[in-house]
Amino acid sequence: MTHPRHPYLDHPGPIPFAHRGGTADGLENTAAAFRRADSLGYRYFETDVHTTADGRLVAFHDTTLDRVTDGHGRIADLPWDEVRQARVAGKEPLPLFADLLDEFPDARWNVDIKAAPALVPLVDLIRRTGSWERVCVGSFSERRVAAAARLAGPRLATSYGVRGVLGLRLRSYGVPFPVRTGAVSAQVPEAQSGIPVVDGRFVRTAHARGLQVHVWTVNEADRMEALLDLGVDGIMTDQLETLRAVFTARGAWH
Repeated sequence: MTHPRHPYLDHPGPIPFAHRGGTADGLENTAAAFRRADSLGYRYFETDVHTTADGRLVAFHDTTLDRVTDGHGRIADLPWDEVRQARVAGKEPLPLFADLLDEFPDARWNVDIKAAPALVPLVDLIRRTGSWERVCVGSFSERRVAAAARLAGPRLATSYGVRGVLGLRLRSYGVPFPVRTGAVSAQVPEAQSGIPVVDGRFVRTAHARGLQVHVWTVNEADRMEALLDLGVDGIMTDQLETLRAVFTARGAWH
C-alpha cells in the first residue's frame, strides 16, 4: 500500500468498492443498491453522473434510460421531472447525486463523469457541500477529468482517464510518455481487448509515482485474490458478498 496522497484514500488497507452499489435485483446506481452496500459494511461506492436537460446531476451509468429502466430517451434531452418518473428494473427511481451525498454522510464516492455537461455541476456540488475528502472524480476522458482538476484545484481527488492510464502503462516499460501530475489513483480494468493492463510492473510504476491502483470490475474470487497478491490498492465489484468474503479471509475487511 502506498501512503495516501489525499484524505479520500485514508483507508487501512486495500479499498473495497461497491460498483454502482452492486447488482442486487438489477438495481444498479439506485439508493436501494447503495443502502444494501452500506448494510454490508461498504464505505466506498462507485457511481456515474449525467445531467438532465435542466441541469440536474443524476447518478446513472447509461446515456439513455432504455437499458435498465422502464423509461426511454437520452437523459441529456429530458427534464428532471420526466427522468424522475423512470424506474430501474421497474422498481426504483434514479437518484440525484446530491441526495446520495446527503443520505450516506460516511460514504466516499468514486464518480465517473459520463458526459462533459456534468463536469461543472459535479465540481460545484462538491464545492458547495465541502465534500472534497469524500469524492474522487474519474472519466474515460482524460481531458474531461483534467478539466475538473483545473477547475477545482488540488483539493479534488482525481484518477486517470484512458490517456493517463496508457501513459502509465508505457512508463512501466520505460517509455517516457507524459502523464498528468496531481492524480491520486489509476483506476483500470484488469485487461483491455485481451491485453493485460494490471501486472506487477504496472503496480510498481504507479506506486513509484505515489498513485494507488484500483481495478474494475472484478467479480470472481480467484481474480480478486490474484490482484490483491499483486499489491493493488482497491477492487471494484458487482458481487459485494464475494469481495467482502475475500477481504475478510485476508484480514483486510475494515
